[in-house]
This record gives sequence, structure tokens and C-alpha cells, in this order.
Amino acid sequence: MAAYDLSGFDGVLAYGEKIRNIYLSCGWSRQAWVWHEAADTRVFHPQPRRPPEGDVVWIGNWGDEERSEEIREFFVEPVRRLGLQATAYGVRYPDAALKLLAGAGIRYGGWLPNFEVPKVFSRYRLTVHIPRRPYAAALPGIPTIRPFEALACGIPLICAPWQDSERMFTPGEDYLAVRDGREMAAAMRLLLDDPERAGRLARNGRRVILERHTCAHRVDELLRICDQIDLGRPGAAAAKRAAKNVQKRGSR
Repeated sequence: MAAYDLSGFDGVLAYGEKIRNIYLSCGWSRQAWVWHEAADTRVFHPQPRRPPEGDVVWIGNWGDEERSEEIREFFVEPVRRLGLQATAYGVRYPDAALKLLAGAGIRYGGWLPNFEVPKVFSRYRLTVHIPRRPYAAALPGIPTIRPFEALACGIPLICAPWQDSERMFTPGEDYLAVRDGREMAAAMRLLLDDPERAGRLARNGRRVILERHTCAHRVDELLRICDQIDLGRPGAAAAKRAAKNVQKRGSR
């Protein structure tokens, strides 16, 4: 980022405190605000329950070896060990990855358009979040969009290690946090054997999204940020008009 000249911008919207501090400490921007990810609850919300097609679903790309070992430890092996019915959706799965899934009895669903994710969630009993290694190691405390979307859909969520240092959610109440593959298998078994616990977890997670982490919340935050900027400048005024237009569309 040091190669980019951001002097023409009023500031930076960073989706985590860690990133905000990097921009400021490195002098890349004069101002920076934390503006977290959020769920578009017009799209991501509970769907009518369907007969389950399986126990657990993983939605994510294989990528460039950034989390291949994590996918093996926190998804493939627990599914194999417990003998669960599972499906993986995503792209960039090499032949070796497809063989790994097949060997564990996991169905590969291929590419999935994002707006179809809620329907898929409605056909499974739980899902997992496996962050990419760079996020978990270099940018701790920064959740990506996936947990927001899953919790908004009201599906029980189990997360591989990530540090929620900004207290976006409450582990154990909104989702289950595990440290290794053994704990992941135990958490899967717990939720599958205790539908009441799984339902309570899903309801809590969705409640937190609706209270604090929707796109409407982020528009309000953006408007407050715009109020801190010199609105006499054309760019800042245009930003506030755009945010208000988004707010109006979201209230319809």
C-alpha cells in the first residue's frame, strides 16, 4: 500500500482496527475509520426450512494453499471421523483437493452464486468458518464477510481459530469457537446431538447481526463519518449524498 498516493482522499475506511492502525502508523492516510463488514439482511436471512440434505456445509474457495491444511483439519477430517453427510462449495479446487473430499465422502458442489447461499444453508444443520491463514495470522481480530452472512441466515456456526479482539460477537453464545480438529469434531457432534443448543446458538447469532451488524447500521456509521469531514469539499458532499441514497433504498 505504500506505493499508492492517497493524499487526494479525505481518509480510509478500514474493516478492522488492526488495518486502521497500519494506515495511520505508516502515514499512508491522514485519517482512517473502522468500518466493519456487515450482512445484507435483504438477501441473507433464514429461509423456509427444507428436509436436510446433509449435516454440515462448507462454502469457500480452496484458494492458493492459504488454508489447505486448515480445510483438511477443520472440515475434511472431522467429517470423515464422524461419518457425516457434508458438501463443499467453491472454486479453485485442484484435483488433489477433489480427491481429498471424495475420500472423506464429501460432495463437491462447485461454484455457488452468493445470493443462493441462504437457500443452501437452509438444507444443512450447521456450517463452519475457516479463515485464510493471512487473516488469522497477520490481521487478527478482523472477521471476513462469511461469519456475518452465516449468522444472518440463522444457521449454527462453528469457527476455526480467529481472534475476535474487537468483540464483534460472543463465542459460546453466538457461535462455537474451536482450537483444533479434535475440538471441531466434538463441536459438530454436540450441535448435531443437541438441536435445542444448536437452535439457541443460531437465534443468538442472528439477533446480534440484527442489533449491530447489518448494512443499515454501516450506512448510519458512514453518515457519522461524513459529518466529521469538511462537507464543503465536493468529494465529501457527494459521499454523504450517496450514503443517504443507499439509506433510502434500504428502508423501502
